[in-house]
Amino acid sequence: MVGIQARLAVSALFFANGLVVGSWAPKLPAMMSRLGISESVAGLLVLALGIGSVCLMPVFGGLVARRGSAHAVKLAAVLFTPSLIWISLAPNAWAVALTVLVFGGLIGGMDVAMNANAVAVERARRRAIMSSCHGFWSLGGLAGAGAGGAIIQAAGETAHALLVSMIVAGILVLAFPRLLRDSPAGEHRHQPLRLPRTPLPYLIGVMALACMIPEGAILDWAAVYLQREMDASLAVAGWGFGACAGTMAVMRFLGDGIRRRHGAVRTLRISAVIAMAGLAVAALAPTPLIALAGFGLAGVGIANLVPIAFSAAGNVPGLAQGIGLSVVTTMGYSGILLAPGSIGFLAEHTSFAVIYGGLSLLLLVPLLLSRLARTADFGG
Repeated sequence: MVGIQARLAVSALFFANGLVVGSWAPKLPAMMSRLGISESVAGLLVLALGIGSVCLMPVFGGLVARRGSAHAVKLAAVLFTPSLIWISLAPNAWAVALTVLVFGGLIGGMDVAMNANAVAVERARRRAIMSSCHGFWSLGGLAGAGAGGAIIQAAGETAHALLVSMIVAGILVLAFPRLLRDSPAGEHRHQPLRLPRTPLPYLIGVMALACMIPEGAILDWAAVYLQREMDASLAVAGWGFGACAGTMAVMRFLGDGIRRRHGAVRTLRISAVIAMAGLAVAALAPTPLIALAGFGLAGVGIANLVPIAFSAAGNVPGLAQGIGLSVVTTMGYSGILLAPGSIGFLAEHTSFAVIYGGLSLLLLVPLLLSRLARTADFGG
């Protein structure tokens, strides 16, 4: 039986990753002001983040399949830790674009590896833990987004980045010795690394894509929406993603139990409907506080969509664990990282309110594909 330390160790990595990603949310509008860039240029920066992520996800998926998730996640996490420092020190838009490209790649690589390690712990414990792991990610996102704006205002971008990096480094020192040291199954160790021939992981990837586009839109643009369209302060605007991350954290800690009781398919369907309602409230909100409430409600629904999709991907029969996860995470994160880049361009011709309203309809896709989530009940 895998001990509690392995579960806590992988949960700590999710928290550390969420802390850095959440800290990116208030950094974007601050960086736009510092460099004097428009929404369109900021959209290109977000696009660079997504391109980097999508490029490295398959690489780390292959590394998981060949060397195990513990090896892959340690490499990604060490390289990932100082990312915000590079971005803060970049003197112009081109330099920022390069550092954001690397940042995105390491986000993607660490994400594939830590989700693979969580699936390995699920299999060893014969018990679902994925939702609570993502709950720790949301706690990190809440801390990073909620406190980030105030720290940037008080101390500046570089001091904020140094503080976050030191906290993450401390977490890694504690977590690394306690990670589950998995290894590839014998039948997969010497298989050539190639794309799956079964359509199931691609269909799960489409489901993950539709679930993660709204999450990415909140992560990257909620602060800008609240500040520029609703006249909120930077400190308040940083809570756009923070409100979503906070409710996501609560529901993700409850999600494993809900999934065991009601099954992955039913849990996914109910969650999608709640997320649609939350995005609609945020889009129609007359004040920043009501918009924050909408983002919080959206977080309740979004919370367990992605963990269910990732558990389903990690348990596709006949596939090496890292391969199935890399397909689904690459497709899913092309939504959370690439699609929001287009939102910057759309926002100049319409409004973020219209965009968030349209994104609520996108969640009809996981409703239609919800039966594919049944393999996620493996660990339950």
